[in-house]
Amino acid sequence: MVGGMAQDGDMHVPTDFTLRTTRLLLRAFTPQDAQRVFEIRSDFEVTRMLVFPAYPPVLEHVAAWLREHAVEWRAGTAYRFAVVADGRVIGCADVDGIEDGCGELGYWLERDHWGRGLASEAADAVHDFANRTLGLRRLVAGHAADNPASGRILVRLGFRWIEDRTIWYRSRQALVPRRYYVFDGNEKA
Repeated sequence: MVGGMAQDGDMHVPTDFTLRTTRLLLRAFTPQDAQRVFEIRSDFEVTRMLVFPAYPPVLEHVAAWLREHAVEWRAGTAYRFAVVADGRVIGCADVDGIEDGCGELGYWLERDHWGRGLASEAADAVHDFANRTLGLRRLVAGHAADNPASGRILVRLGFRWIEDRTIWYRSRQALVPRRYYVFDGNEKA
């Protein structure tokens, strides 16, 4: 296996695979993380920036979402990493929607960890994982237009803006302007 790619072209990333940065450990989520994820998503300021989760969260729905991760991981369609700082889950960084050499990068952190460069650090690690380990040629990403800090992270990672669209955010129960970005090939600065 070279760079995570098996000879037959299939991706085989073990579920105990981890990423390490200067300050973070990124590991696969476990069912034991449900309560912590529920706590983070109970902060509307976090969840309002996410398209799909409901607000307020329901613990059973969070647990079901976490159970799906192992299935997606084994299928190679999504790799969702728990972002851990000082031994505590503080958020998520992932690449999902993987198909035909493309995927979507996403990330979110609890509010207590905003403004410290940790989202950038986690996103950079998963971006490198998507490129180097998975060999994805193209990544897309997006953020609510009222979250410009997320856009600055994407630009630093070498993404370029492609369009704005208004889409339904389940968390806000409203249509929200969303900015979309793309990263093609090895554009990272």
